[in-house]
Amino acid sequence: MLYSSLFVLALQSGLSIRGVQATQSSSHEKRALDTAAIAKKYFGNDSPWYQDRIAYFECSDTQIQDVFYYRQKIFRAHQRDLGAKGFISTEFLDDVGWQLQPYASLNDATGFHIGEGRWNRDRRFKDDYINYMLGGGDDRHFTDYIQDSVWGSYLVDNDVPSATKWIEQMKTLYNQWTDHFDTSKGLYYIEPLLDATEYTISSIDASGGQDGFTGGDAFRPSINSYMYANGRAIAKIAALAGQNDVATDYNNRATTLKNNVQKSLWNSTLSHFIDRYQVSNNYVKYWDPIRGRELVGIVPWTFNLPDNSTEYASSWKHILNANELGGPYGLRTVEPSYQYYMRQYRYEGTQRECQWNGPVWPFQTTQALLAMSNLLDHYQQSVVTNADYLRLLKQYAALHYQSSSTLNLQEDYDPATGKAIVGLARSPHYFHSGYIDLIMTGLVGIRPRADDFLEINPLITSDIKYFRAEQVPYHGTNIVVQWDADGSRYGQGAGLRVERDNVVIATSSTLKRLVIPFQKKAIIAINRPIAKSIQLQSSTSYPVGSASSGTDVENVHDAIDGRIWFFSELVNGWNSDVNSATAQWYTVTFQSATQISRAEIAWFDNGNDFVAPTAYSIQVLSNGNWVDIGGQQKSAVVANGITNVQFTSTSVTQVRLAMTQPSGKRTRLVEVKYF
Repeated sequence: MLYSSLFVLALQSGLSIRGVQATQSSSHEKRALDTAAIAKKYFGNDSPWYQDRIAYFECSDTQIQDVFYYRQKIFRAHQRDLGAKGFISTEFLDDVGWQLQPYASLNDATGFHIGEGRWNRDRRFKDDYINYMLGGGDDRHFTDYIQDSVWGSYLVDNDVPSATKWIEQMKTLYNQWTDHFDTSKGLYYIEPLLDATEYTISSIDASGGQDGFTGGDAFRPSINSYMYANGRAIAKIAALAGQNDVATDYNNRATTLKNNVQKSLWNSTLSHFIDRYQVSNNYVKYWDPIRGRELVGIVPWTFNLPDNSTEYASSWKHILNANELGGPYGLRTVEPSYQYYMRQYRYEGTQRECQWNGPVWPFQTTQALLAMSNLLDHYQQSVVTNADYLRLLKQYAALHYQSSSTLNLQEDYDPATGKAIVGLARSPHYFHSGYIDLIMTGLVGIRPRADDFLEINPLITSDIKYFRAEQVPYHGTNIVVQWDADGSRYGQGAGLRVERDNVVIATSSTLKRLVIPFQKKAIIAINRPIAKSIQLQSSTSYPVGSASSGTDVENVHDAIDGRIWFFSELVNGWNSDVNSATAQWYTVTFQSATQISRAEIAWFDNGNDFVAPTAYSIQVLSNGNWVDIGGQQKSAVVANGITNVQFTSTSVTQVRLAMTQPSGKRTRLVEVKYF
């Protein structure tokens, strides 16, 4: 790896090393950020869920900061509780027909989901998700880079058992992709639709410009970069597991694939990595190159595939060019010179469906920014600067705003206006991209490593006057990375500062790379309470819900479907009927006697037609009558957050949540969970 401005500081307790002494921070320094106040500001009554789980971030650019916490809300909203199967991350809040049922999962955005989750101090969510995906949930509906994501997770938490437990399944999944491998070219191919990128050049041109939703099999930079990264990750994880022969095998596979990508998918005329057709028909011929540049050509750098060369680096000039891939409001997926640029082929009613023949796509924008951060961190080149990275990061952050004050990430955007294109039911608060990972690895500059070092290289300019990332998990501890250009923000001196568990381990008066010896700590076991009341689909026999009103099957099911969010744009939960009685109830029936001792209840309140109950109680049947369960310790009603109840452990086949709703108002029970 190539390092500019290398600055190494070692931590040895009580010793001064290179003139820097590791010291215990004074009490006012232990938490420079008021995390309780921050959580309350951004998450309201739901702040307890976030308080001890997330990393915190403050920045002189308030828009970048605000989007960071909005993305924490997106992560939370997309955590679906599957009960005994743990949690997964969903892509859409609103169900779509192509997701894997009954779980509502899709594999194409797995890399982003795990990448965001690895910066969560509660490791359960990304760990459960990995277990689900490699335990059979990855159905290869789309291409993905799950093996590489597991390795990326390990680089942050250093949890060897979690990284190595699925090594055999990783190998099996990798080898299943031989059904998309052309041995004559030594490259993988894919239909763009199955690469999650319908209506790209290869599929449109393979249709003669008539349509491009399906078809257009091609050797693409994406799938080949993914398989390179997956092979390399398997090799590293196999080495952790002591399987050196496996490590050698997959390293060799990755090296061969890398060489073939550079030899065959680099187009010197376009100075870009591009598709070549794997299909032949009346319009296109096998092995011919596509006729234009696409943003996907940058993806090889997302996984550090290209060699460090001036020729390959020249590709990045197209990212910066406003007439090519660098749109005024976001990165174009296809250049405007393409014959069918922004031509709309597909609608749902009157609404424009998503297409990748020009629109800005957060999915590939995230990949491009990850690629750019890699380029800036450890490639020698003169095309891209930190200022370019920061400009594009700000541009991406701005796309999250539907108005000056409304954050609602959508599926795709017009690069000429920055306005969302898709207005479909599935689109709000879309989790098909990353942002938290970009902030941590790019702006803050934490470059996770497998060895006993912490490496920090912030990609900022003088535009960022200060930032502080706090309670960031790394190798079994919590770290702080802080930049204060003139020392006025935090009162701890100007420059860069790194802390570990409230101990200062490195400082620099100037912005530079820090590589700090960092002894890992033992990993704390993950706490996995299991909700017993989850009904994955309304057709599932047990457990099953029933209610005092609003008895439509899907409406009733929504209160025990394992999903919690409080966005007003999308209804989530059981709704009582209009003008129904003040006494309302929701009952869960189990298949057999079930032991429960506590409940978590989520109510939505918009201060208008839906309001939280004025009173509630957990009840069980006794001699044919519903009575309050014994030993209830009830928290006050929490609107748009979690109300907790503990009670005497009881064996039940039915349990009822009784609620009193104000006259003339309705109740929305987002979720009730029994443990």
